Amino acid sequence: MCSEEDPREALESGRPPLLSELTMHNGTVYRWNRPIYDCADGGYHLRLENRVLPAGPSIVDVLADAAFYYGLVHALARSERPLWTQMTFDAAEENLHAAARDGLEARLYWPEVGWVGPRELVLRRLLPLAEEGLADYGVAAEVRDRYLGVIEARCLAGRNGATWQREAVAARERAGERRRAALRGMMRDYLVLMHEGEPVHTWEQ
Repeated sequence: MCSEEDPREALESGRPPLLSELTMHNGTVYRWNRPIYDCADGGYHLRLENRVLPAGPSIVDVLADAAFYYGLVHALARSERPLWTQMTFDAAEENLHAAARDGLEARLYWPEVGWVGPRELVLRRLLPLAEEGLADYGVAAEVRDRYLGVIEARCLAGRNGATWQREAVAARERAGERRRAALRGMMRDYLVLMHEGEPVHTWEQ
């Protein structure tokens, strides 16, 4: 793809360039972190997208994911023996595929633990590390407790956004709804509950 637009000419005329080639490239190449440029309604915006973090479903879930992730990464990066010296890339890759395929039912490898489920791994090993990392960042104890508490409760309940969606569709199908109606109904409920703002582990079917 090669756009006919001249970006410099667009800037000189006072309008943001579309940069169609960049937009297409960013939409087809998967990166963990990627710069996003886009035009809309005569303006433009630029953001850095961190695609490591799961999406919601509620705002408090996103904030909990971010607190857990950044606290954990900080603690692992500052440890005396870095994680990448304790496990191979192949093991990390297998963990990624297993987690993506099996979710909370996956079996993951972790140094000094062996093969373990994600919920047990988070509760026994990763939450204390995330707490340590956030404390080292200077995050207040009540903030740490609030957001890491969401992660803990999610593990204890065995429910995240994906499991809630599957359970909600299955419950509707058991009640006699056809697949398409069950999916639509689940999505309607999902949107309502998302805007209510409670973490997903508390959602009812």
